[in-house]
Amino acid sequence: MTIYNDEELDAAAAAGALKPEDVDAFRAFIGRHRAAPDEEQFRLLTGFNDIFISIAMMVFLTGAGWLAGKISFLLAGAAMMGASWGLAEYFTRRRRLSLPSIVLALSYGLGAAMLFAAVIAHALKQADIFVWTNLWNAQFDLFAVSGFMTLAYMLHWRRFQVPITAAFMSLTGLVSLLALLRMFIPGLRFFMPALHLAGGLALFALAMRWDMSDRQRATRRTDIAFWLHLAAAPLIVHALFHMLGVFAPGQNAYALAGLVVGLYLLMTLLALIIDRRAMLTAALIYVIYAISALIRAAGSPEVSFAATGFVIGAALLLLSAFWNPTRKFAVGLLPARLRAVLPAIAERPKHA
Repeated sequence: MTIYNDEELDAAAAAGALKPEDVDAFRAFIGRHRAAPDEEQFRLLTGFNDIFISIAMMVFLTGAGWLAGKISFLLAGAAMMGASWGLAEYFTRRRRLSLPSIVLALSYGLGAAMLFAAVIAHALKQADIFVWTNLWNAQFDLFAVSGFMTLAYMLHWRRFQVPITAAFMSLTGLVSLLALLRMFIPGLRFFMPALHLAGGLALFALAMRWDMSDRQRATRRTDIAFWLHLAAAPLIVHALFHMLGVFAPGQNAYALAGLVVGLYLLMTLLALIIDRRAMLTAALIYVIYAISALIRAAGSPEVSFAATGFVIGAALLLLSAFWNPTRKFAVGLLPARLRAVLPAIAERPKHA
């Protein structure tokens, strides 16, 4: 029996042997036929060779950056950017390997940050390491470096179309915008949680736009949406719980647990409706903290963490086992116009 992988299908489409729309239709059919309906799939590995190549890349890029850094910080950044782009020409553009492409996108962005931090340091006649370590506190430096990273990722996106690049580009663009706002309106530092929440919601809206363009989740658009959701979820969750004072001192354990569990249930409903689990994962630390505090207040500090893990783990496993019927019920309560734009509800394949 002959098996064709994603790399071979992409190569056939690039060579003109198959039409791109035929490849997408074939993947959609295979996805409906093979996959369990409640799986949130995205391309990461085609085999252990991807892991082997990724490890080799990390070793090579670390060595290249370290050796170049012996000369200058600027050269280290340029070396990492150049090496990452060159490797991506083969492993991303030609071989279409997902995990190595993610590694190269990360190292490319890190190289861009190092390069422009060094440029700023030289322009301001400061030590490279000072600019790098003080980056988060210096709003102009943060704006300039994150802005340069956004432009670098825009070029990377136009060339390689790696799904995770869209998330990196959006995050660095958001950081640059927030730094710019704080430069001109210093008082905004007191409202950062609200700004982070607004930024997270903007990323969430962008992710939903990609999701709605591929309701069957059969093309790379669903991978792009996955990474955008993964970027948006921590921003939304952390900002929301911070604004509600979840970690504020003196919180009543019962009120804290009720608040966190209530919000988590709302997030669970949202996750079911859009068929994305990123927000549930991002909020886990808050739920574990709140329920642990509740169990400690009830007089069982020695078992608080274990009991919390048992309760949360059991609940998530149960939800995972019945994700599809639960989602089908939840989505069925929504208006038809809204159901028409949400990710489709997969049905289990029927066998003769």
